[in-house]
Amino acid sequence: MKKLKKLFKINIFLFISFFICLVGLYVYAYLSPPLEISSIGKIYLYDNKNTLIETGSSGTEWVSLDQISDKFKNAVISVEDKNFYKHQGFDYLRIIKAMMLNIKKKAIVQGASTISQQYIKNMYLDFDKTWSRKIEEAFLTLELEVHYDKDYILEGYLNTINYGQGNYGIKQASKYYFNKEPIDLTLEEAIMLAGIPKNPSNFNPVTSYENCIKRAKVVAKTMLDNKYIDKNTYDKLFINPIEIYGKRNENNSNMIMYYEDAVYNELKNIKSIPTSLIKSGGLKIYTTLDSETQNTLESNIKNTITDEEIQASSVIVNPENGAVISLVGGVDYAKSQYNRALSSKRQVGSTMKPFLYYAALENGFTSASTFLSEETTFNFENSSKYSPSNYNNTYAHKDISMAAAIAYSDNIYAVKTHLFLGEDTLVNTAYTCGITSKLNQNPSLALGTSELNMMDFATGYTTLASNGYKKDLYFIEKIEDLNGNILYEHKDKSKLVLNQNNLYILNELLTNTTNASFKDYTVPTGLSIASKLSHKYALKTGTTKTDYWTVGYNKKALMLVWMGYDDARETNSNISSEAKNIWVNTIESYEKNITDEWYEQPKNVIATIRDPITGGEVVNNSKNTLYYFVKGSENNKETHVVKQIE
Repeated sequence: MKKLKKLFKINIFLFISFFICLVGLYVYAYLSPPLEISSIGKIYLYDNKNTLIETGSSGTEWVSLDQISDKFKNAVISVEDKNFYKHQGFDYLRIIKAMMLNIKKKAIVQGASTISQQYIKNMYLDFDKTWSRKIEEAFLTLELEVHYDKDYILEGYLNTINYGQGNYGIKQASKYYFNKEPIDLTLEEAIMLAGIPKNPSNFNPVTSYENCIKRAKVVAKTMLDNKYIDKNTYDKLFINPIEIYGKRNENNSNMIMYYEDAVYNELKNIKSIPTSLIKSGGLKIYTTLDSETQNTLESNIKNTITDEEIQASSVIVNPENGAVISLVGGVDYAKSQYNRALSSKRQVGSTMKPFLYYAALENGFTSASTFLSEETTFNFENSSKYSPSNYNNTYAHKDISMAAAIAYSDNIYAVKTHLFLGEDTLVNTAYTCGITSKLNQNPSLALGTSELNMMDFATGYTTLASNGYKKDLYFIEKIEDLNGNILYEHKDKSKLVLNQNNLYILNELLTNTTNASFKDYTVPTGLSIASKLSHKYALKTGTTKTDYWTVGYNKKALMLVWMGYDDARETNSNISSEAKNIWVNTIESYEKNITDEWYEQPKNVIATIRDPITGGEVVNNSKNTLYYFVKGSENNKETHVVKQIE
């Protein structure tokens, strides 16, 4: 009996102590300054003309609670927190029930977070399941509850929660999924939207319609149980398919979301901007985006591609500073949020060759150095063999110059050069230019058989386009808080890494891919778009069985285009012309008002008239073109024919 009395007294003491602590916490929270939630989660993105970008993964379009459908509010409260208007931040009975169920199941099968807790977690905290994070969440929830009424909290929650497909807040979600204002949602539409935040990637109706409906039926059942709808209404729900809008009205395109993903990806990696500030402080991000060029790129992709299953990605960089002015990571963000420009790795084909030929110029080759272009099998000491082939098995069956090899993208010439220099030379040159992906030292590397990421590849090409300066590519110029205080500014870290004499010669060589003087036993790889060019460009195309690339630049712009299938199926011949036309139509539009876009010829570089194919003297008034040399090497006959390797 004494033990029972003692136990009873202990329980009374613990209860009173808990009650006093709880009251103390509420009082302390009340005396603390109110949380600043008017700017929570608001991130404003601006383009390079300081124009606000209307669509944004974290920028929300706020709508007052009285402009949100009661059907939707009821659906959210029913499925997320049925006692929202009764508790003071924590549903203690629900917590006890969840704990008992989890203990019984020996796993976490049910949570007990209230809307207030979820709001705090989404806006202020990360999602780590640590005790320190949970304690912080609890205290911030108390602060929220004592300083703001329930309607204000619910309004904030509904305007900032993630509804998938880059939509944050009910207004963006309503407009994107159903082309409606939140007040005009039907019951079925409201229920569908209320179910999305549980798992935005799997429960949104654009990418997972069936899963969305399954989740919506769960939401509907909670509304029935909580008497928000009757049985007759419940039984009539989701009998017929619901029409999904699934696009953004402001520019009728969702490709810009790929660019915004890249901005947020960079934002997360800026150490001076902590995660807590991103979630709570309110930020204005001034990006490098050229909105007009972005719209042009998106339009050209949509209007050029004829195969609905093909994918495309593209990056446009300003070589003068490394700013990424446009980016597309796929043809339809609504169908696939996978950003191929940021995450995918594909074989780059012959677009790898400019790095090889720069290395060759650095190691004694000239633009007139020749190799025999014919079917060749390379034999190695370990008895292995390698037999590359030219496109369509077309060969000169004679000596051709480096200039001709670049114009035609001759594979035999490239492999001979690669092996002559040593397989490590190309690897080291690529790394010097800023490429970071692992490159395999093998004979086929010269033909682009290694897989590279587009942004990594663009970094290497920017070094070529910037007259030899390695630069960090970037999307964010500066970040300010809502009061205009500068929190971050991009700083240029350019470093000269290439010889500008040899680089000028390489860039001139790459213009021959659109030079009609090289029409002979075959034609230059870019000749089909030459008539569209009003500016001078270094251009290189790359073809594998599964990938097609077009890369071109001058001192004002670098643009890369990739096309292929996500499942690495073989491409057809249409891809070549489509990728080139996307490239030329976009970059010409960007440079329509730009002059003086080519590089200044170094004083130590001279030009002589040569035969286009052989690089030798012009004979019998035949076709001719300009060849560029470092002074003193133009008459170096030893480099006209380099020792054969086979």
